[in-house]
Amino acid sequence: MSDASASLSNYRQSPRKVRLVADLIRGKSADRALALLSTLPKRASDPVAKLLLSAIANAKQTAPQSELYISSIQVNGGVVFKRQMPRARGRASAIRKRTSHITLALSKKTPKAVAPAATK
Repeated sequence: MSDASASLSNYRQSPRKVRLVADLIRGKSADRALALLSTLPKRASDPVAKLLLSAIANAKQTAPQSELYISSIQVNGGVVFKRQMPRARGRASAIRKRTSHITLALSKKTPKAVAPAATK
């Protein structure tokens, strides 16, 4: 169960490129993910960091930032804008300008219970 979530719709970059950033931070703690995103040289890192900060702000009521981790992050395809580019001999070729929908969910870390030692 997620404590807080945030979503970004119709972000104007292809989902394939945004998934590279999403896969890097999936499962990490919120503090660690922000540190990674601040140094990452990808264009999608700034919007994903802003989305993460939004989810952290949504979770302030339930847990402090140090106890949160990214339980799920999904990058799905959005609207595809279709354009045309002139080509040779009066033809046109299609250009697809893709968009992304990003959904991020945070959860609180639960302490792991230590299992009792098994006896033989």
